[in-house]
Amino acid sequence: MKNVLLPLACLLVLIAAPDAQHFVPGGPGKPSSSASAVPTLPDRYNVTFNEPGPGSAASMPLGNGDIGLNVWVDPGGDLLFYVSKTDAWGGEKDAAADPWMQQGGVLMKLGLVQVALSPNPLKTNGPFRQTLCLREGEIRITEGEGASAVNYRIWVDANHPVIRVEVAGGEPLQATVTLHDWRLLRGDTILPEARNRLTWFHHNPPKGDPRLADPHLADITFGAALEGPDLIRRDDSTLRSRTARKSQLISIHPLTVTNTRWLSVLDRQLANTGRLDLAATRQAHHQWWERFWSRSYIFLHDPADKGRDPGDDTGDAGHAGASVTDSVTRGYILQRFVTACAGRGAYPIKFNGSIFVVDNPGRTANGQPAPENADFRAWGGQYWFQNTRPMYWPRLAAGDFDLMLPLFRMYLHMLPENAVAVRQYYGHDGAYFQETSPFWGGLPFMGPDEQALYTHHYFTPILELSMMGLDYYQYTGDNNFARQYLLPIASAGLEFFRRHFPRDEDGRLLLDPDNSIEMFWKVHDPAPDIAGLRAVVSRMIGLPDNLVPGDLKAQWRELRSILPPLPIDSSGPAPRLLPYTGPQTAKSHNEENPELYTIYPFRLYGLDKPGLETARHSFDVRQCPQKGCWSQDPIQAAMLGYADIAAEDVRYNLTRKDARLKFPAFWAAGHDYLPDEDNGGNGENGLQQMLLQADGKKLLLLPAWPAGWDADFKLHAPYSTIVKGQVRNGHLVRLTVTPAARRSDVIDCSLHAAQPTP
Repeated sequence: MKNVLLPLACLLVLIAAPDAQHFVPGGPGKPSSSASAVPTLPDRYNVTFNEPGPGSAASMPLGNGDIGLNVWVDPGGDLLFYVSKTDAWGGEKDAAADPWMQQGGVLMKLGLVQVALSPNPLKTNGPFRQTLCLREGEIRITEGEGASAVNYRIWVDANHPVIRVEVAGGEPLQATVTLHDWRLLRGDTILPEARNRLTWFHHNPPKGDPRLADPHLADITFGAALEGPDLIRRDDSTLRSRTARKSQLISIHPLTVTNTRWLSVLDRQLANTGRLDLAATRQAHHQWWERFWSRSYIFLHDPADKGRDPGDDTGDAGHAGASVTDSVTRGYILQRFVTACAGRGAYPIKFNGSIFVVDNPGRTANGQPAPENADFRAWGGQYWFQNTRPMYWPRLAAGDFDLMLPLFRMYLHMLPENAVAVRQYYGHDGAYFQETSPFWGGLPFMGPDEQALYTHHYFTPILELSMMGLDYYQYTGDNNFARQYLLPIASAGLEFFRRHFPRDEDGRLLLDPDNSIEMFWKVHDPAPDIAGLRAVVSRMIGLPDNLVPGDLKAQWRELRSILPPLPIDSSGPAPRLLPYTGPQTAKSHNEENPELYTIYPFRLYGLDKPGLETARHSFDVRQCPQKGCWSQDPIQAAMLGYADIAAEDVRYNLTRKDARLKFPAFWAAGHDYLPDEDNGGNGENGLQQMLLQADGKKLLLLPAWPAGWDADFKLHAPYSTIVKGQVRNGHLVRLTVTPAARRSDVIDCSLHAAQPTP
């Protein structure tokens, strides 16, 4: 039995008051004039390790949106960290590696840095504590005790391209900083220079070089400089402090450029950073993270857990006896943190590990040992849209609009090359995105007679990205975004479908051959594309006239009038959505439910919409029920009001740590690679949808909320709206809506008792 909430009985909430807190679209660097108090509850979910090492599997993530670190301490007391960057794309062919895994380039680490101190504070097996401080965006480490204790403060400046390692001890310390580079024979160079710094880079071969894997990767150069005010050069890979001091500062300056002037650009970057005041930049860094946490939040509490005050930030939310709600909250907060650490760079977050992949000595392939270093990731460097979207849909309700822009930017940059390919191959306008694509785009010829395969004849991604772009515009009202990103992408996609497919005998658009995502190949009128076209074209027609010319809207109205109906089987005891039209004889090739794209991401069905029982029945009898990784079950369950299923799936997603990794939000690989970002992203999205669903101007509160969970939340909604409230014993007990005029659009689903259904 499943508990569901019946939305038709929900009542309008009329008890709200204006919220004094306000988010200005454009990023956390733009606080409102009435800045809010920073929530203290994230402190309770700080992550602490009480034992060092032993290796990168025991690392913590850190980053500023573009530059990332995996930080750990080895059992001997040395600090180590991998340095990564969102645009560090290696481009050499590797004859020893699987060519398929190299498609799209290899997103590499910049290097490994080791800091050793003398005297060693752990030489007597003294106490150790390493804490990820979420609200400040830094890692603090204490080694040893008493006068011999040493404290590290490690942070990646949220506002500048620099990594800071601050060391402070009660006694004078000698520091030795070593660069470890395992690619010196494969494209990396450590400069032999007279200055007291270490400078190293990786340079991809130029165009025309036979070593280059693809011309789009030519001449990409990435690396860093490492220096400190008291560090002197010992050799090409080592710096040592000039004198023993009670404090040391180590700074690392990563850089990526696509030309041969990397060193001169790096020197300018160091000069600019060198003029910064350390204390002032640290304070500004803390303010960035404080504003980030103030944007939105979800904190869950179990009303049966009377042992701890939810507002007590001294408790350990990560201990073995933590309640389900504590564990889910921790997973939600840590996933959002990891996303922020990697989400403001030149390219979107990689689903297969982000920039936080680690050494994998226990990896196997085909049953045989296949150990890999931290440059490796299964599924390679390409972006798979189905796997990339889970990290981005939750950014809307979280108010993390700035973190979405790298996704739209990358796909926008693909459009010109893809449009040229469509014109050359098929002789018509428009464009689409491959399900699997390198960051520069490109399309293979995919005529009707081409081989059927998972991602062949698969045209859906441009429709879902358009749907996400429409939501972004609806949430923010940003006309510049609409003109720069939404209109070019969505217009190209609609034009492709309008031009590419023929009409049937009734004059309707005939989507054939067309994959029903990866599940069914070269079928007739697949549900995902029909749903996507119906949702996107109607919303594009509804855009303001000052954004869209009238003749273009007329063209879209004509397209809408010829769209085929959704495939539905009405022969059984209840109507059932189908993955494609016609006899259901196509072989399945994956573990997906294409027909449920009509619920999410395209939202033709859902709570308080026609056909809800058809959608629920289709979900109930779906071919592939599953949770974790890229499965959409937690989101679709929430959108159908299935509170118990959504809660269990979200719990699974947000607690599914990989057993080989120490950090609690380094998720199990699932179908992807560790740490799997899909797992956490879908968990975030599912939890948000359980609390708040937006449908046009309607705001459904607690549409799929389990009675045993209490919550404090602040989420974003369309039309620059913020909804803030408290849930106790399954009911909304406090609500604030900004702007206040939007409170009349809120529907409180907790005012109707949940009823069981099969």
